[in-house]
Amino acid sequence: MSVERILVVDDEQSIREVVCSMLQNASYHCEQARSGVEALRILRDDNNFQLVLTDMMMPELDGAGLLEIVRQQHEDLPVVMVTAVHDISVALAAIRNGAYDYLLKPFEREQLLAVVQRALEANRLRVQNRTYQSSLELLVSQRTTELRETIAELERSYDVTLEALGDALDLKDAETEGHSKRVTAFTIQIARAMGLAPQTIHILARGAFLHDIGKMAIPDAILRKPHNLNQDEKTIMQEHSYLGYRILRKIPFLAESAEVVYAHQEHWDGSGYPRGLRGEEIPLGARIFAVADTLDAITSDRPYRAARSMQEARNEIASWAGRQFDPAVVGVFLSIPVSVWERLHHETNSQNDRFCYSEHLPEQHASKQHG
Repeated sequence: MSVERILVVDDEQSIREVVCSMLQNASYHCEQARSGVEALRILRDDNNFQLVLTDMMMPELDGAGLLEIVRQQHEDLPVVMVTAVHDISVALAAIRNGAYDYLLKPFEREQLLAVVQRALEANRLRVQNRTYQSSLELLVSQRTTELRETIAELERSYDVTLEALGDALDLKDAETEGHSKRVTAFTIQIARAMGLAPQTIHILARGAFLHDIGKMAIPDAILRKPHNLNQDEKTIMQEHSYLGYRILRKIPFLAESAEVVYAHQEHWDGSGYPRGLRGEEIPLGARIFAVADTLDAITSDRPYRAARSMQEARNEIASWAGRQFDPAVVGVFLSIPVSVWERLHHETNSQNDRFCYSEHLPEQHASKQHG
């Protein structure tokens, strides 16, 4: 353990010598300064002191002045004031201004050592506490970084899983291959234009990407039937919204997205299915998706008709505002230039083998992702 160093400041040499002798006999290292000005010079050149023991009454710069400057320049360095009995009020004022303690002249060796020990111990505890606090802050920072990285990696694994599910659905329903990817990109674009929070957009995007996941439970004979479905077959097909909801609701990070899946075939005027919801009874995410879904349906090739233009799709969607679609969502959709939709359509088609819907998502704070 290193020897603790004390700076003794007094304009009387005899007092400095006596005090230093007492301290050195107690195994402290002691240095002397004959004025406050000299003490400041020493502290400026050597900041490795653990305590300043200073007289109150000195020429040039008295103890109170020295204390004030030390508190400004060496805030962690404890200062003990030494004063005569008639200066006690001055000493008490110094304590209020930051001195650790005071000694009244004349004092005994035991008094001196007791005050010095208390001051040094208090300083040691303060330094240890600061070191512990710094270490704790560093540990918290490291753990927070690790947690964010873990959550980000978990998020990536979620997205890979979702994309695998989407690919599986494309294999089952080849007629709409790439539809989930395109409609998700369109949905994200509308949601961002509406100013929705990043976390909300993430939830909506997952629902959009998996909106048809319930078709995995629909018999192939119905799903792949080349001709029009009869009424019984239509009834079975319409169950895919609820079936998808049942699949996803039990997965914690998809529970909110499942609501979009459940309601994605509802209409603003209540004519949709499976629950006949109307207006704002329909989750906002599902209302946004409905516009994106129709946009893709109109602008994509189908076996029974060729794709129509983006402008035709805009006109068609506008004509159904207030009936099939939420008028407010349609208004936002129409405010987005046709060139944006054409670019998104081209990108999702040209990147079909390597498209990652999460690349279209806005950034969000990882600590809020799975709250």
